[in-house]
Amino acid sequence: MGLLTFSINVTLDGCVDHQEGIADDETHAFFTRLMDEGGAMLWGRVTYEMMESYWPAVARGDAEAPSAMREWAVKLEAKPKYVVSSTRKDFPWTNSHHIAGDLRTGVQKLKDATPAGVLLGSGTLATELDRLDLIDEYKFLVHPRIAGHGPTLYQSGLPSTRRLELVSAKPLRSGVVAMHYRTYRRDRGAVEGEGWSGGAEEGR
Repeated sequence: MGLLTFSINVTLDGCVDHQEGIADDETHAFFTRLMDEGGAMLWGRVTYEMMESYWPAVARGDAEAPSAMREWAVKLEAKPKYVVSSTRKDFPWTNSHHIAGDLRTGVQKLKDATPAGVLLGSGTLATELDRLDLIDEYKFLVHPRIAGHGPTLYQSGLPSTRRLELVSAKPLRSGVVAMHYRTYRRDRGAVEGEGWSGGAEEGR
C-alpha cells in the first residue's frame, strides 16, 4: 500500500489561495520532485478544473512559461490523475480517472493499488480525507507571507486535533520553508506505510 501525501502551498496565517504563494523555479522544482516520487495525483473537481484550464496548454507549448513550469506541465500530463466528484463523470484530460461512490473505499483502493504513493493537492478534499484518517504525510511549502484572507487550511474544521511528527524542515532561498510531517498513530507510532460527507469532495 502506498502513502497518501497531502501537499499544498500555505501562508503563515494559513491561507491556501494559490495566488498568494511565491512561484519561482525552486518551488516548482519542489512540486515536480514530489510528483516524480509519487505514483498518482488526487484532486477534487474544483482543483481538477483549475489545473485543466491551464497546464495542458503549457505542456503543449501553447502558453508561455519558464522552463521549470513547462517541465512540471509535461510530467503532469503523463501522470495518472484521479478526481473525486459526485456531480461530474467525464474527465477528458490525459490519464484522468474518476473516483465515485464511497470516499473511504475509493481512496483506500487507490492507495492499495499505488505502491509509489498518491499525492493529494486539494485543500477541501484533504479535510474530508483527514476526517477519515486516510492521510499519512504532509509536505507543505510555508510561504513568508500573511495574506489576511481565506480560504484557509482546514477552515471547515476537524473533529479533533491531528498529532504530527516532524520529519524535516528545509528553507528555500526565497524564505519559503519546505515542511515534512508524518501522521502519528498511537497504536504503532509514526506511519511507515500505511463516512462520506456529501458535496465537500467537489472542493479544492
